[in-house]
Amino acid sequence: MPLRLQKAGKQEPWTLEELAEGLESFYKQYSRYPTATEVDAYDYLPSARQIERRFGGLVELRKRLKLDSQTDFRSGIHSSQRAHSINKRAHEIEQTVYEFLQNVFKKEFVHREYFFTDDQRTRADFFVYDSRKGFCVDVFYPNSLRNLTGCLNIKLDKYQATYMREYPVIFLQMNEDITQEMLDNLVENKKKRLLTGQRLLSWNSFKGFCKSRKPLALA
Repeated sequence: MPLRLQKAGKQEPWTLEELAEGLESFYKQYSRYPTATEVDAYDYLPSARQIERRFGGLVELRKRLKLDSQTDFRSGIHSSQRAHSINKRAHEIEQTVYEFLQNVFKKEFVHREYFFTDDQRTRADFFVYDSRKGFCVDVFYPNSLRNLTGCLNIKLDKYQATYMREYPVIFLQMNEDITQEMLDNLVENKKKRLLTGQRLLSWNSFKGFCKSRKPLALA
């Protein structure tokens, strides 16, 4: 049977056969079955929320269809491999940002893990001292615009306190497939607004921002 295409708006419920075809299509492309986030992004499957409402979630659906491979990607080897991959990428990205900041502002003026309070619960990835007192950088890698929105909302909640807005805060997203134009459009249409001094920047825009700041001179 032909693959059913995901469409916006109200539509007929997906049949088990259509779901099985969509899942198998994904498997043929990626040699594994999709996670909930990947289901939402895949053209030949409905939203993960629809699957949750009708079948109790993706795990239960795959059990019902008797599909091979690990059923629950939230645990076991897939979860372990995914965590390792994410941690490795996060380390590499932070190192890239750190080396760039050192080149522009010098090592002495770039601090990693800047804590806002003595309890060390809330921190920015970097604090950079410059001629305008300095700025904070919070680095993250969203795998999609949808994921970015969720990450940004969490960060906006985190940076609500007045004492955390003494310096500019740059939310630096490092997925180069997400352009500054896309970020600007997202910010413009968000209900939860960025506060004064907060900016959401792509890697290229961030490099331009840094070069517009005047570094401190070593004594």
